[in-house]
Amino acid sequence: MTDVEVAKGSKRRKAGIIGAIVGLAAAGVAAGVAAERYFVNRSKKADDVYADEEFGVWDFDEELTVTTDDGIDLHVEVVDGPSEATLVFVHGFCLDMGTFHFQRKAFEGEYRMVFYDQPGHGRSGKLNKGEYTLDALGAGLRAVLQATAPTGPVVLVGHSMGGMTIMALAEQVPELFENRVEAAVLISTSAGKLDQVNFGLPDVVAKFRRPLLPIIGFAGPISSAVIDRARHASTDLAWLLTRRYGFGTARPSPALVSYVEKMNSKTSTDVIARYLRTLYTHARLLLLGPLRSVPVLLVCGDRDVLTPLTHTREIASVLPEAELMIVADGGHVVLLEHADAVNDAMDTFLTKVLEQ
Repeated sequence: MTDVEVAKGSKRRKAGIIGAIVGLAAAGVAAGVAAERYFVNRSKKADDVYADEEFGVWDFDEELTVTTDDGIDLHVEVVDGPSEATLVFVHGFCLDMGTFHFQRKAFEGEYRMVFYDQPGHGRSGKLNKGEYTLDALGAGLRAVLQATAPTGPVVLVGHSMGGMTIMALAEQVPELFENRVEAAVLISTSAGKLDQVNFGLPDVVAKFRRPLLPIIGFAGPISSAVIDRARHASTDLAWLLTRRYGFGTARPSPALVSYVEKMNSKTSTDVIARYLRTLYTHARLLLLGPLRSVPVLLVCGDRDVLTPLTHTREIASVLPEAELMIVADGGHVVLLEHADAVNDAMDTFLTKVLEQ
């Protein structure tokens, strides 16, 4: 056999090995996708108490646009009520005002309520350039207050990043918490150290995500568009991840998981990337002084892996007069997952603080 024939035979063997590897990889991916879809479909066919729930469908009495100092148009909805106090709801990262779906239903007709979508989320506008900051979110909340509740008492209700927004407002305008803010409800939030959260992953795995954050943070519009297409192409995987990281119960409502996943998917990768730095450098534990002057209700699920219970306990240590409610089997979206328990706690709290 000549050297040329040996070389050709070697190339054929390599090609065959590569082909086999590619074939096995393709088969593995196909099997993984098939298993993923089977698991999701089986989960979605389970008995679902919210199968007929009209998520994201509400009535409102006024719809308006509030423009922030940095030129972002915020979508705002106002629901009238008999109360003198106005409840202002501030949602979290990668969500929108729909996070408060069950609270909106529960307190309609009892309180005047204001809901809005944070910058880059829901139906609100986006920054043309630069990064989103919690300082700007605090200023945005102040603008919403000035437009919708310029006088009278207010109660601030924040979930996750919404709670951080309230903290930023307290830092910027502490006097507001002395003469206008009657109380605050902080749900599944944090006053800092988010860069140390391991998302329920083993430490050996979680440690590798931190060096990647600067890379993700500087993702350009082209790479973000590619990532967004990939996100939309794998809705089953997105659904499973939403269930894993948003919920604490073993079998949450499939319709509820789908609702949260849809809110997540509407937040573009570009927006996500431009929020990361401010979220991971958020450190306001020592700046919560203004919140000591008002009653505070802290709520967190014991299985929240995004803003763990330890973070709520740290806030409680700085606000020793605050009420703390720990929800068993509650994940990050505990206000949706265990709405009745959260609503009952809020109802008791609001009745007490507003009738004093």
